[in-house]
Amino acid sequence: MSADAPALATTPGLDAPTWPAEFAERYRAAGYWRGETFGGMLRERAAAHPDRTALIDPAPGRRTWTYRELDERADRLAAGFAARGIAKGDRVVVQLPNTGAFIEVVFALFRIGALPVFALPAHRETEIGYFCSFAEATAYVIPDTHGGFDHRALATKVKAATPSLRHVFVAGDPGEHTALSDVPCDPAGTPDGPEPHELAFLQLSGGTTGVPKLIPRTHDDYLYSVWGSNEICGVDAGTRFLVVLPAAHNFPMSSPGWLGVLYAGGTAVLCPGPDPATAFPLIERERITMTGLVPPLALVWTEAAAETRCDLSSLDVVLVGGAKYSQEAARRLAPALDCRLQQVFGMAEGLVNYTRLDDDPETVVTTQGRPISPDDEIRIVDDAGHEVEEGGFGHLLTRGPYTIRGYWRAPEHNATAFTEDGFYRTGDIVRRTATGHLVVEGRAKDQINRGGEKIAPEEVENIILAHPAVHDVCVVAVPDAYLGERTLAYVILRTGAEPLKSVALKRFVRARGIAAYKVPDLVEFVDAFPQTGIGKVSKKGLRSAAATTEQH
Repeated sequence: MSADAPALATTPGLDAPTWPAEFAERYRAAGYWRGETFGGMLRERAAAHPDRTALIDPAPGRRTWTYRELDERADRLAAGFAARGIAKGDRVVVQLPNTGAFIEVVFALFRIGALPVFALPAHRETEIGYFCSFAEATAYVIPDTHGGFDHRALATKVKAATPSLRHVFVAGDPGEHTALSDVPCDPAGTPDGPEPHELAFLQLSGGTTGVPKLIPRTHDDYLYSVWGSNEICGVDAGTRFLVVLPAAHNFPMSSPGWLGVLYAGGTAVLCPGPDPATAFPLIERERITMTGLVPPLALVWTEAAAETRCDLSSLDVVLVGGAKYSQEAARRLAPALDCRLQQVFGMAEGLVNYTRLDDDPETVVTTQGRPISPDDEIRIVDDAGHEVEEGGFGHLLTRGPYTIRGYWRAPEHNATAFTEDGFYRTGDIVRRTATGHLVVEGRAKDQINRGGEKIAPEEVENIILAHPAVHDVCVVAVPDAYLGERTLAYVILRTGAEPLKSVALKRFVRARGIAAYKVPDLVEFVDAFPQTGIGKVSKKGLRSAAATTEQH
């Protein structure tokens, strides 16, 4: 990229506040922003090692793509999109499961500078309709059916209600829409693609209130988070990464994810389902070395490992992130799967933290890691915005070379989500250790105020998880006329465990020596928790249920 490239702060069409010129110059000078694009990256890898396997899609059947094949297929698909009028800057909502078609579509859009809007397979009419309308999407890419749901019928409704939406492309039987297989054409004359400082895609915020905000990521900033993650996680050409979580989500995409392994010249293996019955045979067959899990799934894998006949010996590193991973659960994983654990704490808006592979075991299980970059600036403040004492808990604020300065087309929200000097208010409550590792207490809105006493759900959850009969637990607030809020512990028991009464569980918690006000007021045993589209526990769903809970 030329030295006189326009500063991001003046880039037209970004539709969000961005890095001031002096910050952009600093990040380029430091070598964080390398002037690469995603399309260019794939082209370079295809030229460097064309016959190396880039991608494996095991179902149905088993398909493989070399780097040359993936590059060529992305070229032809990009040309087909362009021939249908999809241009640089156009938004395209992509809602595909973990299939080779997803990777091809994304790289094709990268090539022409159209912006994928990453929807999750679990999204339905409310979310998809909003994404297409708000982003003024020109196209929507779907499977024919997935998980028993017909996405074509959904697309028909959304298209009828969205004036900007001209195309629906379907992987599989298109019905009344256009088959994705009919789109590719001769790539000769494909328009020039994006510049590194321009937008690459729009991600969805992980907010739990209302519809998600759209997060604008540039090629420069996101690629830094990718190669920075690779360096920390030891990703190289020999890495075989199993994409277990939805491939459109930030964590399995870039931490280090499928983008990280493709950047390194390794192999990404797409897993059609996250359950051990699906994933464990793939680990054995494809000799998987690395994967990433959310905490509820990590718990399931930890327990299933003791019973499996699959050979999991190739598995070297398991990253767990997307939500707080409790100490008790973290201690079980590495012995159960005979692997190394890395905790990940990050957000689609930017900041990503990792425990390091050379951290001592206690640091790995008790913290959520350190930031990727020396230029990741972190402030931990109290409710009034004042810095807390070193080691104290407070609200996490951050800015840096891959943390956005504003959501896409959301000026009112940006005014409260960011400080005047560009720090992002993450909504997380954390403390920082003497080594610079962050310990996450939870989300600010998850904190329970019981008669003026503040309770961190994670502390109580960690104690309950130590009970031998407990598989998982989630502590939320329940409204109370006298105290304002009381605590309700939703508990899932281990399969085959002896029945457990709430009074016995409360006695167990009390015996661990915590303050009496932290012992759960209510306990409810359930079979499962509501989950978000990526498989994280939905505390919003649990809080809604708790609001109508009877007195226990």
